[in-house]
Amino acid sequence: MSNSEVVELSAPRDGDVVPCCPPITAGELSRADAEKMAAMFKALSDPVRLRLFSKIASHPGGEACVCDIADVGVSQPTVSHHLKKLREAGLLTSERRGTWVYYRVAPSVVAAMAAMLELRG
Repeated sequence: MSNSEVVELSAPRDGDVVPCCPPITAGELSRADAEKMAAMFKALSDPVRLRLFSKIASHPGGEACVCDIADVGVSQPTVSHHLKKLREAGLLTSERRGTWVYYRVAPSVVAAMAAMLELRG
């Protein structure tokens, strides 16, 4: 079992992105906000995870079957481990369809992470 916290990122009905945390320039991050963001960035700090995340995000239709993204130079069990870490960090969602699992970048997660890092001047 992992200590990673699932971070909920969602967009309101009007389509604006709601970051999980305030922009870095808005003031000092709270401990809770820092822990949420650190979990997401930590999950992406591994080159295999970053490649998997990129493959899913750029896949036609915005989702990818594990069978389409497993060619990242590691074994299938290792791919599954990395995908689990990305899900636990709140970066991916998954859905089982028959024998395959399909992955999708969690709604608005990339925009929310970018909004958190945006420098406003």
